Amino acid sequence: MKTAIYSTHKFEQAYLMNASNGKHEFILLEESLSENTVNLAQDCQAICIFVGDKANAKVLNKLQDIGIKYIALRSAGYNHVDVAEAKKLGIKLARVPEYSPYAVAEHAVAMMLALNRKIVHAHNRINELNFSLDGLVGFDMHQKKAGIIGTGKIGRQVAKILYGFGCTLLAHDTIQNEALKKHTGIEYLDLKTLCKQADIISLHLPLNDTSEHIIDQDSISDMKKGVMLINTSRGGLVNTADVVDALKSGKIGYFGMDVYEEEEGLFFQDRSDDILQDDVIARLMTFKNVLITSHQAFLTDTALQNIADTTIHNLDCFEQGILSGNELEV
Repeated sequence: MKTAIYSTHKFEQAYLMNASNGKHEFILLEESLSENTVNLAQDCQAICIFVGDKANAKVLNKLQDIGIKYIALRSAGYNHVDVAEAKKLGIKLARVPEYSPYAVAEHAVAMMLALNRKIVHAHNRINELNFSLDGLVGFDMHQKKAGIIGTGKIGRQVAKILYGFGCTLLAHDTIQNEALKKHTGIEYLDLKTLCKQADIISLHLPLNDTSEHIIDQDSISDMKKGVMLINTSRGGLVNTADVVDALKSGKIGYFGMDVYEEEEGLFFQDRSDDILQDDVIARLMTFKNVLITSHQAFLTDTALQNIADTTIHNLDCFEQGILSGNELEV
């Protein structure tokens, strides 16, 4: 099947090509999907998109006009796709529902440790031949209260890792995981109570109408002074401007951010020769107690292999007219 792959990155090309093994004809595009780039998929039957690609109603209608019948998502999340419009147009959608919960969970905990023990700051000092330990004091993770908001596949793995550290685990979710409670002793609480008690808060939720800006001025006001906040899930879960204010006041003592609500056109790109136009992220970069990675949490060889394998499986099933089990429905 001839497929245009939008937002193709060097780190994933070999995995996709090897997984396809010549079964599909790929047009590898660095450009992201938008109204202006739809025509790059001319003469294709399918497209493959990443998290920063926009498949809104206008784009989907233009895709239908040029004969696109199938869209394979290289992601678990699909808030960048108008699923209802795709169904109305008869465009089939499939995603990668799971690639490696361990990859994201381990990155979240790595951010916790790096912030706590000031690893980046210490490394930069050493490069300047400053071997002083002043200002590098961290805290024992053991017996700290870790609040996990969202205990799905990734949140559960974070809980298990932190349980190994000896943390007291708190959780907030609409569904309580009984096996996780039995294994780790995690306690499910309402959001307000979790925020009041937790020393560390890690976000692991999908982005939807109820979760958007779940971290804002109100929820931050409930948190302990000096709390650590980690977001490796979706940028829109956090009102970033409110976090900046909380960092300035000292209410938030540490902030780890792998996703950003305004990351489109910024993350996954080399902007080293550009003038940064985003004032919010520019302000975040001035804080020594902030750690930013560029939507990197998923980036392991295992995850990339799983994404490629599932993507090719979805394309195979599209071509053969059978169900893959990864279809998106309204």
